[in-house]
Amino acid sequence: MVFSFPPTPDDYLTVMLILFFLVPFIVMMMALPNLIPKLKKNGHFVRDMYKKTFPEVSANGGLILLLFTMFSLAFLTLFYSKVIAPVNFAIIMVVVLFAFYGMLDDMVNIGRPAKLILLYYCAYPLIPFITTSILHVPFFGGVDLSLIYLQIIVPTYVPVVANLVNMHSGFNGLAPGVSLILLSTLLLKTFFFGFIFNALFFVTLTGALLAYFWFENYPARIFWGNIGALSVGASIVALIVTQGFLVSGFIMLIPHTVNFLMYAYWRLNARKYPTAKFGHEREDGTIEVPNPLTLKWVLPYYFRVTEKQGVYAMYGLTALFCAIGFCVPG
Repeated sequence: MVFSFPPTPDDYLTVMLILFFLVPFIVMMMALPNLIPKLKKNGHFVRDMYKKTFPEVSANGGLILLLFTMFSLAFLTLFYSKVIAPVNFAIIMVVVLFAFYGMLDDMVNIGRPAKLILLYYCAYPLIPFITTSILHVPFFGGVDLSLIYLQIIVPTYVPVVANLVNMHSGFNGLAPGVSLILLSTLLLKTFFFGFIFNALFFVTLTGALLAYFWFENYPARIFWGNIGALSVGASIVALIVTQGFLVSGFIMLIPHTVNFLMYAYWRLNARKYPTAKFGHEREDGTIEVPNPLTLKWVLPYYFRVTEKQGVYAMYGLTALFCAIGFCVPG
């Protein structure tokens, strides 16, 4: 990296982006080793069902991830308040609302109708910051969806994607890893084709998520729970809709969509495929799963692979569709 003297605007932008990424990364790397054992000591843990010994793993990591992301952004606001676009704070409101819903979902079952209504309106703070309702479809050009886009597509798309991220999980490091790939690709596309000052919250989140991923990667020392999955899922889709990457974002999320369709088929054929939430680890370390009807179970169902190998396969699949989505306009 080469800087000019005197510094140019591009140099200042580079330094700013590095700080927005590096500060939360360092804070998370310093905080998590102390917080993980405290969570377990205070009863915040779950069993890792894909290990023979069912070890206790600290839970609620998503709350820590979100807290230190916002703490880092608040600190950096002292130095960069004039360049942080207001849309970042609307995005924070949406992400926090989804995190609160995830917390509520962990505590009580509020029912499907209430869930649909709550999550629909949780996306509303984004609407004033969406500058266009034109959907750019490859080979067909632009289609102006007007109020349909703002009042139906966006408020529906946000909770749907957040739940897709929540569903595509279960193995150590799976959900944080694919989310990190998605966020990194979307940020890179924003840097080249969008407006990066609208995405500074996501730069901060990605730095924090990279550090968090180190601790949930196999063998996991912490899980992020519904709070983490829903808030990061909401962040991914908020970046998609505010930058106008609806088509390319849809392509990047094809593995998540396929996972949902497989699960829906499973539920529609419940008599043929009984309910099962987990597989288990064989003596040789490979994973045995009850059926091939979630994406992460396909490879272990047909081949003898370990949990780590199954997760790497999901990373590769997500990276492939992210690469395609990056090259697709719109």
